Amino acid sequence: MAAKKLALLLTPGAGSGRDHSSLLAIEKAVTVPVLRHDFPYRRNGKKAPDRAPVLLTDIREAAASFVKEAGVKPDRLILGGRSMGGRICSMAVAGVPETGGEQLPAAGLVLISYPLHPPGKPERMRTEHLPRLEVPCLFISGTRDAFGTPDELGAATAAIAGPVEHVWVERGTHDLKGADDLIASTVSRWLKGL
Repeated sequence: MAAKKLALLLTPGAGSGRDHSSLLAIEKAVTVPVLRHDFPYRRNGKKAPDRAPVLLTDIREAAASFVKEAGVKPDRLILGGRSMGGRICSMAVAGVPETGGEQLPAAGLVLISYPLHPPGKPERMRTEHLPRLEVPCLFISGTRDAFGTPDELGAATAAIAGPVEHVWVERGTHDLKGADDLIASTVSRWLKGL
């Protein structure tokens, strides 16, 4: 049973921190060790996110440290989070050029309000790395998210090699306000299947 042990590293969106209500609700609902992690700009009291290479390096370092602390194998770590945080985790797991193409080992990805494209700019899809994902992915999104419609997200995630599950929050926007319990119970249920 010890080999099946999991841990969960959660990151916030660009405008919030590790104490976002969704991340707190997930930590309370799951039965695995959880690290709610702030990116360097947030830890340094800044509002604007660092560039992707800085965020990717930070996630790799946080993951390496957390698996030791939690006593799990690197490939038993689930990564993810809200919006930008989830996207950065997915890029690290995919092994984008900014990481030298090296994939971060993972058991899966939890992607809440994945920012598929900037609002009103569907021509600027953030999908280049998706075909490189081979791990199970859970996407929780609102049906009215300006960062990607259900149809857009469904089409984009069809390129993912690993199993993909979508959970839609009816009438939910990007912030998924009021959906913390649904998010937490969904993540808890999904983790039990890994």
